[in-house]
Amino acid sequence: MRSWGNRDDTIVIDEPFYAYYLKATGIEHPGGEEVIATGETDWRKVVAQLTGPMANGKQIFFQKQMTHHLLPGIDREWLGAVTNCFLIRDPREVIHSYIKKREDPALEDLGFVQQEEIFDFVRTHTRNVPPVVDAGDVLRNPERTLRLLCEAIGVEFSKSMLSWPPGFRDTDGIWAKHWYGEVAKTTSFQPYHPSDHKVPGTLHEIYDRCRECYQKLSEYRLR
Repeated sequence: MRSWGNRDDTIVIDEPFYAYYLKATGIEHPGGEEVIATGETDWRKVVAQLTGPMANGKQIFFQKQMTHHLLPGIDREWLGAVTNCFLIRDPREVIHSYIKKREDPALEDLGFVQQEEIFDFVRTHTRNVPPVVDAGDVLRNPERTLRLLCEAIGVEFSKSMLSWPPGFRDTDGIWAKHWYGEVAKTTSFQPYHPSDHKVPGTLHEIYDRCRECYQKLSEYRLR
């Protein structure tokens, strides 16, 4: 989101279904009440915003989504009106990051199963394989990976995507103060370091299922 948000021709939106997700599930997240109070909880209105005209004369509308926010009750047909790109990440890293804020997550909290389902839906309904980018590949070689992504979706690559000013953004969700502390310190993609994090024993079964989903999408990643 920082990378795309640094382009002059792009407007970004941060997790637009978050308020709907929290209200519909009743799940407790840091700052959850504030997210619900300030966000849109009607998914149909969110979809209308995401598929409507772009603001400020921009050419690209970058929509950062979390797959688990797209609950089964949301009609998937609107996905045909946007260009879908999938960012995958080693589940070991995802679990390590997630449990810093919420211990003992359920499988559905991590989004891998939903990502596989949405990927299959998009591939079936568009009759094309949507681009998949691995977070590890981005960190190993940001310019090459972003060039591949831009080429795949018919967008001209911009060097502005490789670095950005530090700090929070007006386009960050209100939850940024809870989740984006490290992101706000960055000015570029951080160097890649192989994961040495251990998955807690209580999460091994969840990790194995997430790994299956990750490996399936990894077969399609841009490289």
